[in-house]
Amino acid sequence: MADDKSKAAQYWSTNLRLILGSLVVWTFVSYGCGILLRPMLSGIPVGGADLGFWFAQQGSILSFIGIIFFYAWRMNKLDKEMGLEE
Repeated sequence: MADDKSKAAQYWSTNLRLILGSLVVWTFVSYGCGILLRPMLSGIPVGGADLGFWFAQQGSILSFIGIIFFYAWRMNKLDKEMGLEE
């Protein structure tokens, strides 16, 4: 019984760490690159617009989709490690 509780605590802490890391990356890409770092990225052209504008319009969405796929892959791997796979 105690082993199940420690496994559940480890699973939950790993899941929270993964969620927090994903949110940090998403915040950096969408808010940092799209708003705060836009003046520094304005000289780099991407598809007819500067890189800061591209991050604000497309980059944050594409990074969010990438984070979703990464999270699903990593959680499936964690489920297998903990013996919880479907």
